[in-house]
Amino acid sequence: MSASTTPCSGALETGATVQRTAVYPGTFDPVTSGHIDIIRRAARICDKLIIGVAKNAGKGPLFSLAERVSLLTAEVLNLPEKDRITVVPFSSLLINLAVEHGAGQIVRGLRAVSDFEYEFQMAGMNSKLNPTIETVFLMAADGQQFVSSRFVKEIGRLGGDVSRFVSPRIEAALQQRFAEQQED
Repeated sequence: MSASTTPCSGALETGATVQRTAVYPGTFDPVTSGHIDIIRRAARICDKLIIGVAKNAGKGPLFSLAERVSLLTAEVLNLPEKDRITVVPFSSLLINLAVEHGAGQIVRGLRAVSDFEYEFQMAGMNSKLNPTIETVFLMAADGQQFVSSRFVKEIGRLGGDVSRFVSPRIEAALQQRFAEQQED
């Protein structure tokens, strides 16, 4: 069998071709240059990328779920791969999101060794829930290893320059949100 006709996990056969779908989940509060890097690279290894924006109220997000979906959607529209990327909100198990979209892969970004233990446990649990869905780890690109939403929010909240870590759109949204919080 040729590679184009071999069934694979999370692949939909469309005529003579197989479409590989992957899910990249996260809170994206806010979306950073590190997230965008992983999105672009993940889009190169699949035919369709579903970006799942997690509700995750437990993290106390700065932006609402709807705002995060809107901001991330606007960021994706700037990418050459935009036609193969869909941004969706979710509040269910990640495995359920993957199954709902026919995804055979979950993409996770790793910034440092410290991320690995948590991600390894999560991948193992997801495998127990659905062994047909694989987790693919992408290492953060050089220069992105230290970028995290948590650090970006803290730097921005304290008046620091976050322009190296987020797009101008996200920087403006952060500035506006922090100004609103100061008014309260």
